[in-house]
Amino acid sequence: MLLKSLVLLLLGYISVLCTENKGHVSVVLLGATGNLAKKYLWQGLFNLYLNEASKGHSFSFHGGGLLPPEKAENLMFDILKLLNCPGDSTPDRCALLKDQFLKLSHYRQMATAENYTSLDREIKNTMIEEGLNEAGRLFYLSVPPFAYTDIARNINATCRPPSGAWLRVVLEKPFGHDYASAKQLASDLKMFFQEEDIYRTDHYLGKQTVEQILPFRRKNRKHLDPIWNRGYVERVEIVLKETDDVKERTSFYEEYGVIRDVIQNHLTEVLTSVAMEIPLNNSQSFDVLRAKLDVLDSLRRPDHNSAVIGQYQSYLTQVREELEKKPNFFTNTQTFAGVLVQIDNMGWEGIPFILTSGKALDERTAYVRVLFKDNTFCLQKEANREPGKTPCKPKQIIFHIGHGELGFPAILVSRGLFKPSFPSNQWEEAKDIPPIHMFGQPLSDFYIYRPVQERDAYSSLIANIYSGKKHMFVTTENLLASWKFWTPLLGIVDEGSPRVYPGGLENGQLLDFLIVDGGLKFAVDDPLEVIGMGQKTNRFASIHSTFLGNSMVSNWAEQLIEKLAQDIQQLAEDSVKRSGVFHLALSGGSSPLALFQRLSKHHYGFPWKHTHLWLVDERCVPIADPESNFGNIETHLLQHVRVPYINIHPMPVNRNQRLCAKEDLGNELYAQEISAFVGNSSFDMVILGLGNDGHTASIFPGAEDGIKGDKPVLFTESPAKTQRMSLSLSLINKARYVAVLVLGRGKHDIITLISRAESNPKKWPIFGVKPIPGKLVWYMDYEALLK
Repeated sequence: MLLKSLVLLLLGYISVLCTENKGHVSVVLLGATGNLAKKYLWQGLFNLYLNEASKGHSFSFHGGGLLPPEKAENLMFDILKLLNCPGDSTPDRCALLKDQFLKLSHYRQMATAENYTSLDREIKNTMIEEGLNEAGRLFYLSVPPFAYTDIARNINATCRPPSGAWLRVVLEKPFGHDYASAKQLASDLKMFFQEEDIYRTDHYLGKQTVEQILPFRRKNRKHLDPIWNRGYVERVEIVLKETDDVKERTSFYEEYGVIRDVIQNHLTEVLTSVAMEIPLNNSQSFDVLRAKLDVLDSLRRPDHNSAVIGQYQSYLTQVREELEKKPNFFTNTQTFAGVLVQIDNMGWEGIPFILTSGKALDERTAYVRVLFKDNTFCLQKEANREPGKTPCKPKQIIFHIGHGELGFPAILVSRGLFKPSFPSNQWEEAKDIPPIHMFGQPLSDFYIYRPVQERDAYSSLIANIYSGKKHMFVTTENLLASWKFWTPLLGIVDEGSPRVYPGGLENGQLLDFLIVDGGLKFAVDDPLEVIGMGQKTNRFASIHSTFLGNSMVSNWAEQLIEKLAQDIQQLAEDSVKRSGVFHLALSGGSSPLALFQRLSKHHYGFPWKHTHLWLVDERCVPIADPESNFGNIETHLLQHVRVPYINIHPMPVNRNQRLCAKEDLGNELYAQEISAFVGNSSFDMVILGLGNDGHTASIFPGAEDGIKGDKPVLFTESPAKTQRMSLSLSLINKARYVAVLVLGRGKHDIITLISRAESNPKKWPIFGVKPIPGKLVWYMDYEALLK
């Protein structure tokens, strides 16, 4: 029996050797000992060799890297020894196949131009010595994008194949950081390669279910063409959920975030497969890519309502530890995003495509769900209906990409729709279905099909690269069209404050979101929690509580500023709706600067045209002086928003070429201006700060006139003897809404002190802020509250 097996193996080996050689293919894997190569790429190349070596081509495999051979050779061969053979291979045959592959594989240092010249010389010498014709060279660049240009230059200069042989250069994502960087990278590569030479891989396009979307749609056109449009589809969900966090990958995530990581590429590519018009010939790469480009060109420009974003709670700690950041470092990088995408074309106008992905979620799964409209009203109760007919249950098609409770790639079609056909015998109707539900329905409600044999995405992609099937890859034109759509939204969300979520099952409904007025919003508000002073909290959301008998909102500084900015905009919109105008009085100092910057960058929808801006206080310095409150407001806010000039009201501290001369009556002039413009001298909103001595505005301890006097505006003097102009507490207390913004651990001591002190406005002027009948709200970050 053993002799028979050995004879069969020998005959198989001889048959490979005796096959007519159609040319030699040299495969160069750069980054040969990296994580991606270890997990997927070498296995994919091994599978390519097994599938193609017997068909006529001969191969050689060159693993390349920056390390010298004595340091990297053993690492590479340790990877190769762990390769898996096909499931039907006997141990002896597997050993033989791996031995053949190892003999064809070599490590080379590829750090200099001379290394590429040497490789070219070796390939040419091999062709001469063995009497082979060169069919082509495949360079797989499993390296960071910053290395692409130098490698491309070296390949083009000294390592191109001869005339008549093909060149294929494979690039891994990320393909740029935004539209500008992607365009620059494409321009750099264009100097060395033709478009047909470049294969940008998106491994999601190699997923079996994703590969099947177009063939499935084409095979079932009779059923799908009438209903695959806005008239019948309610929405399309494209979802990638992961339970893992990004520990040990924070440097990458700090630069990219979840939208750049998976939504701009993986999920957008899936969207084009779902929404594109089916070309007449699926086998023509150009037609498929052109149809995808038509979808990308039809995407409606997103706005600030198009996305909801989140960040898992431990992300900030991981970043600080791994990147050695200071304890006060904060980041608004998104680890979760839900994005509403609209397509402005005849087929899909008005239909929401929801693209969602995140880390540290409750399950690992990926799917496309096409949910159909259904106006059927079923009078007959469920138990009495004819078996097998489910007209009243949601009708949907689910392309289940992988993982989840189902556990395998599958396509599910509601039995109330149609029984699908498949274009090949590579898919079969699933048997032994687990007793689970999908989207509230038992699996018995679906026709379910799965691959006859599961395979990994990279093996599929490498096979398509070898065959030159370009439709599975991302062209320059399609790449730039995608970035052109996503870059404006990234500019918005990169400056936004993500909702902090605890991770895993504890997320509950915190990340659920709704489609409202053509945009997205979270379905539930941040949980509320009331705490007393001095208590610690491990909450992941804003704290809403009380401080000194008034409302308090607390969060990390960035999220707190975001919340205050949102509250300002809401008050502005309400005031304009009510009276046609919004009067906002702003304080000086360092704390409001972050707020000004936030308002200047996220001013979409803010009614600036109807807003009047006033000052709470001002230093007696020229406007150009760095200490000028108005100068800071102008620099950080006014230069970036469209407030009518006549709606801006600086304090007149400089009159008659003199600073704060009492005889110039600048304070009385400002009081008259307020009286003329502001009804009942009642501002819609006043924003105050808190000094370390308990002062607010420029009302300092002991300032009787400012605390109890009747003057609306007065001159004051700080303990350092600097002159100021300030609104009095009597005027501030007429406001409808007063916000006290307190940021930084430097304010913790005064917060603790006044929380325990007797209410004495003369000693602590902040106690005199009591807007009647208005509302006082403290906005206090965790550093100030809890140090």
